[in-house]
Order: sequence, then C-alpha cells, then structure tokens
Amino acid sequence: MIKKIYLVFIALIMLITAACSSTASNEDEISDVEVVSEVEGTVRVSLAGWQLESGIDPITGVENMGLNEFIKKEFEPRYPNIKLEVYQVPWENAQAKQTAMLKSGDVDVLYTGGAFASQWQQQGLLRGLDDLMENDSTFDPSIYLEGVWENSYSTKSYDKSVHFGIPAILGRRIIMYDKQLFDEWGVDYLSENPSPEEVLEKAKAMTGKNPKTGEQNYGIWWDGKALNASSFVALSHAFGASGGEGTLNDLKNIKWKLNSPEMGKIFGWLEEAVKYAPPGILNTQGNENFGLEKNNIAIHLDASGASTMGEVKASGNKELLERYESTLNLGPNGEGWVAVDPFVMAKDAKNEEASWEVLKFLTGPITQEWNYVNFKNTPTLVDASFVEEEDKYMKTAMEIAQISKSTLLDEANPFFGSEIVPAINGFISKAHNGDAPDIQSYLDDLQSRAEKWSANQ
Repeated sequence: MIKKIYLVFIALIMLITAACSSTASNEDEISDVEVVSEVEGTVRVSLAGWQLESGIDPITGVENMGLNEFIKKEFEPRYPNIKLEVYQVPWENAQAKQTAMLKSGDVDVLYTGGAFASQWQQQGLLRGLDDLMENDSTFDPSIYLEGVWENSYSTKSYDKSVHFGIPAILGRRIIMYDKQLFDEWGVDYLSENPSPEEVLEKAKAMTGKNPKTGEQNYGIWWDGKALNASSFVALSHAFGASGGEGTLNDLKNIKWKLNSPEMGKIFGWLEEAVKYAPPGILNTQGNENFGLEKNNIAIHLDASGASTMGEVKASGNKELLERYESTLNLGPNGEGWVAVDPFVMAKDAKNEEASWEVLKFLTGPITQEWNYVNFKNTPTLVDASFVEEEDKYMKTAMEIAQISKSTLLDEANPFFGSEIVPAINGFISKAHNGDAPDIQSYLDDLQSRAEKWSANQ
C-alpha cells in the first residue's frame, strides 16, 4: 500500500513538473515578443467568415490555429493595453449584419468583402486612412502588391483619391489545365499567358471522346452563373472592352460603351466557347473533379488550385502538382478579375489610435502568414516568402494581382451587378441551349438600359 502511495506521489510530482515546465516554456515564448505599442483602449472587431477556435482541417487532417489562440500568442504580447472584442459574422449575411453594426456605431474595425467596403465608403460609413498612414512612420504601404494597393476599389475610393482599406486576403483567379488530357489528345500545352483565341482553339480540340480512354471530355469550364462574372472581366481585359468612360463616383455621367465592337467580340467568344463546356456551367457545377484524379475537363478558367493543394496535403502524393499546371489570366499581360477583401475602419470608431494599431496588425505580415499557414488564404504582400515553394497556384494568383486594374466592369459598380451580370449569364444559358440571341441587338438593349439607369442617378 505504501509502495502504491509512493508511486502515485512520484507520478503527481512528474505531472506537476511537466506542467510547470510547459507553462514556463510558453511564458518564455511570449516574453520573447517585443511590445510594439503601449496604446490603450478597447477595439470592437467584426470578421466575416474567420475561424475563431482551433481545430482539425477536415481535408488535410492538419490542426489549425484559430484566431483566438493566435491573438493570445501574437497580438496580446505586442499590444498589452489593447483589448479586442471580436464578433464573427457568417458570409451569408455579412453585408446586412456589418452594415447594421456600422450604422449603429457598434464596431470599430471590420474584415469584409471588397464590394461591401466600397459601397460603405460611398455611403460615408468608413473613415479614410490617408492621414493615419502619413502620420505613422512604421506603416509602409510598399509591402503590399502594387496592383492591389493602387488599383482596387476594395482599398481606394472610386475616384482613387481616398485610401479607406488595407488589403488582407486575395481571391485566386487563375487559369489551370490538365496536362494529362492535353497529352492524351496530342495538344500542345497552354502558353504562360494564353489569349482567348488560343484557349478556344485548344478547348475545341479536346471536346469529345478521349482518343485514349474513350471517355467524354470537355475542353473548358468556367462559372456560367458567377455573381461577379469574373471570367467575363478577364475577357474584357483581353479584348480591350472597358465598358465605358467615367468613374463610379459620378454614375450619372458615365459614357457607356456596352454595345461596342470589343464587347461584341467577348459575347462571340462566349457563344463559341460554351459549345465545349459541360452543361453544369449553367449551375456552377460539372467541375467537381477538376484538379483531382478523375477529371474530364481540359481547361478551367478562374480556378484556384485549392482542391489540388488540399489533396496533395491530405495524401502526400505530389503527382497532381505535376499534372495540373497554372497560367496567368486572359488579359494582354495576364490580367483578370482580382477579388480583394480588406480591413476597414468605421467612421465613428471610438478609439482611432487603438483601432489603427489593430488594423495594421490584422493586415500585416504576421497575421497574413498565420492566415496562409493555417487556412491557405492568399496573401496581399510583395514579400510572401512563407508561401510554400510547391504552392505554384497561389504564386500565379499573386502575379495576376500585381498587374490587374479595376474598370467599370467590376462588382463595385451597382449596374454591373444588377444588370450586366444577369445579361451575361442569361446569354451564356441561351447560347448553351442553342438559342443565342443576336449579339448586337442584345448589346444595344443593354446599352439603352445603362444609359437610362445613369440618367436616373
């Protein structure tokens, strides 16, 4: 009995020692982080779609560090006198929820969708950041990709005179293709910056019964029901279709060019390309196996590479990386549509000084590295050396973001989202069903509607 009590006692001592050692180790780790600011205050932060708690990634099986743990390890030691009140908002109702928070004065800093942010800026709900940046010698805007920093409606006002957002996460819109299918069909791989004509020619050549497997293949896939018509925007860069002249801060005086020859070329391309796509494009379906082993689509416009990288991480098999290649987008220099989600500050932020410190941290390299390592979100930084060497799809997306510019054909444009996108997707649907309308008449009607819309602004 005494021997058993002794053994239990020894075990307890070992557990206590291990726990103390672990605590001391964690405290040492935190104590190594230097204090960045002694600013005091409470900052209310609203985050659309972020994961707060740590957990296991269902695809890769890797443990992810949630925001709460990250804040405790990385933010609190650097900003010991700033208290964060974090509110998580699902993407499904982010715009409505965050708009209500801004109007009621219940939030200081927000992470949100770029289109939401640009609309709030127009409504006078956000604080401009130029004076804060100019008076802060520690803030260096050159760390961000120039195309995103200078040319995105998610970070600058429509007339480009006011910076209201700091870019935090990029959406990935790259062209991907299946080299295995190209080999089986005997078609040359895509060039590094393919033109619409090249894509169309090769998509046509690989639609039908695969000569090696006998299975049905499709030459191309894009989202024919996209709310942002991202592939259409890439085509507009390629064909030089600006959509019109003017700025989104003066909607009444936009000179629309929606029935131009350049726009006609885009719709002509769509009418032809839809012949080589699976029926699922009309419902954002049919590409479920792209990037994986059992694929039947040769070229994927505005892909992300996420499913391929997830499969590689889960299985450890890197053969898919060799099979699936990425290229720049369709613009003359590789431009496309680039989604940018920023952090912004409420116009009526209670503590501007503390809110600015929080905004800088949540958009800075430390947070962007955590966001990449744990959730594979695409960084907005020039120097993103933490991105894994094998993650070629993300690197391609960052190249595109560096050079792409916003035009009138952008989700920030209220007429684009409400009228142009439905017209594009409606045309794709009719063309796929063999009932494409006359392109010039279709565009003349769209032009007329745009002119009437602007006149009423």
